[in-house]
Amino acid sequence: MKTVRKTLVSLLILAISFSLILAGCSSKESGATKSSGKSKDGEKVVIDFWTFWGSEIRRPIIEKIIDDFNKSQDRIEVKHTYLPFGDIWTKNLASIAAGNPADLIINDINAVGTRAENNQITNLEKYLKKDPEVKDRFFPELYNATQYNGETYALPFNTDTRLLFWNKDMFKAAGLDPNTPPKTWAELEEMGKKLDVKKGDKFERIGYLPNYGIESDVWMMNADGKGYWDFDANKPVINDETNVKALTWVKNYFDYYGDKTINNFKAEFGEQTADPFVAGKLAMTTDNANFFTKIRDYGEGINFGVAPLPEMEPGTGNTSWGGGFVAEIPKGAKHPDEAWEFLKYLTDVQAQEFWAVKNFDIVANKDAAEKASSSADFTEDGKLVYSAANENMKQTLLTPTPIEAPDFINLIKPELELVLLGKKSPKEGLDAAQKAVEELVKSNK
Repeated sequence: MKTVRKTLVSLLILAISFSLILAGCSSKESGATKSSGKSKDGEKVVIDFWTFWGSEIRRPIIEKIIDDFNKSQDRIEVKHTYLPFGDIWTKNLASIAAGNPADLIINDINAVGTRAENNQITNLEKYLKKDPEVKDRFFPELYNATQYNGETYALPFNTDTRLLFWNKDMFKAAGLDPNTPPKTWAELEEMGKKLDVKKGDKFERIGYLPNYGIESDVWMMNADGKGYWDFDANKPVINDETNVKALTWVKNYFDYYGDKTINNFKAEFGEQTADPFVAGKLAMTTDNANFFTKIRDYGEGINFGVAPLPEMEPGTGNTSWGGGFVAEIPKGAKHPDEAWEFLKYLTDVQAQEFWAVKNFDIVANKDAAEKASSSADFTEDGKLVYSAANENMKQTLLTPTPIEAPDFINLIKPELELVLLGKKSPKEGLDAAQKAVEELVKSNK
């Protein structure tokens, strides 16, 4: 009997001890879950981040940012999924429809409103109420592009802006002041023709082409700060008098060289790395700020300057155009809260400055862009261009896609082609485009 009693006591003590051990473990696990935000089984929450950055330059940079974030905390693990440019957005829409989207995706900045209208992205207002300081990080024009009905649906990541580059040595050889770029369209045209070098019927060098690097739409925007759409009045203004005047200037300049010369010129270079400015065949060009990387890598010490786009006339302004990309949480994402945490990191100074310096890319975070402009990683020329781009953001417009006319650009482009081919006058082409877009707006109401 004593033996049985001893055995029972021993078993009871063992059971109590085991229960205490389990309780202790359970307490520790509960504490870890509460403090770290891990999933119920104690594992990190894995979020899927889709980008189109798969090049040998950009992929390592975004993956370094991801790795730094993953190491900075123990709750969330970001997994990078690369999808080719263009394909990524088709697959995004399909995955939303199927109820299995990414947790975070890089997308076009100009169509945020359209995606919000179609209930394809997550409203970020509840997160911004918790972290209100986030909205002050960005260039205003970029943050404004993330709004739909006064609420935020994405955060800006990067952008661009168009600038004028000129070859100072060519200016000097042509008798022009190498440190004074053209300030108006008239000066741009006059200097451009002085910089032409022609042998017989062939241009060995062209001073400037208004439809190379940027096209007619940017010149129309430069002319009056609006372009095709008046966003304040929310209506198309394609055939506005100033637009007709701007397109007439482009057409006349185009005709000076002729369709054959321009097409041969473009065909000679196409999308090659050594573009005509870098190759010494074009004395002035207008392009995105990161065009500098071509000059840096292939220009063999080109002595160049950079400036805002010339004004149409004194006082009309140096308006430029920009685009860019945002990071957004698709509708139906499984881990929106964790995606927000990474989204904050992705658009904060550290990650943005790293992206800016390594890619020579204009980032959306104002403080990061300012820090990058004086980075020791940039040459003096690099600092010059990056600083000029930052300053140019003050007069750079984006062109958000109007909700009422998402495909309106496709109705305008054919008319512009007809104008440049001489089949319609600038007014006739823009009148036809205006009518087509007005009909599109009516059909979509």
